[in-house]
Amino acid sequence: MTTAAPNAPLTPEDFDALDDELDRMREQSEEIPQWEFCEGFLAALVCMRREVPPEEYWPVLLGENFKPMEHMEFVWRWRRRREEIAHALDQPVDLLEDERTYHPEALDTRGAILALPPEERVEGDFANVPAYGQIWAVGFMYAVESWPEEWEPPRDADAAEMLDTALGDIVALAEDDTGTPALSMYAEDGPPSVSEERLDAFAAAIWAVYELRQIWRSYGPRVDPIRKAPEPGRNDPCPCGSGKKYKKCHGAG
Repeated sequence: MTTAAPNAPLTPEDFDALDDELDRMREQSEEIPQWEFCEGFLAALVCMRREVPPEEYWPVLLGENFKPMEHMEFVWRWRRRREEIAHALDQPVDLLEDERTYHPEALDTRGAILALPPEERVEGDFANVPAYGQIWAVGFMYAVESWPEEWEPPRDADAAEMLDTALGDIVALAEDDTGTPALSMYAEDGPPSVSEERLDAFAAAIWAVYELRQIWRSYGPRVDPIRKAPEPGRNDPCPCGSGKKYKKCHGAG
């Protein structure tokens, strides 16, 4: 296994390695998602009210046949990225430009295609190519939908409204970019592929992740109410097994 400090940020080479591993898994199952989807799913796990254990989320994300011990480099990088995201979301940042801010690994696939010479572009419906940040948002919402009980609104009306607004910002990013392309996120001098509105939506989604992390950290894991067993009637047999009626045994006095 490649060695690196446990808390070292993932490098571009690390993300390439994650993509390569997912490609190999995809040879066995076409349902294996791209890393951008996994990144969104992971961000949702970090924000979730309850800490979902790996044995519970691996089958949801990568299928029942995924065996962590056979993909330890992937798991190792996944854990590092999880720690990296959690650390970033707990920092008191106010600007996206702050180097401590969480920046999702999102692809400008349209920008990458437009940057190719025309003769190298694959024929197809360009409108079906995911918009910038769209797959990340879809991955995030997939985790939300997979554990709906962990995302039920709090009783507090203000907190419930904050939760709804934050999730709404991520849902908005899961939609297509229908604005006028103004710039490229693939290359500074690349053909425009992302609208200004999309960048605003992407920024709103990032702040939404911070909001969700703080909401659930303030509430902590959901606690199921303790249900007291019904007390036996006075003429019922005592549950202690004495053979006496309850009123003449533990119900006396």
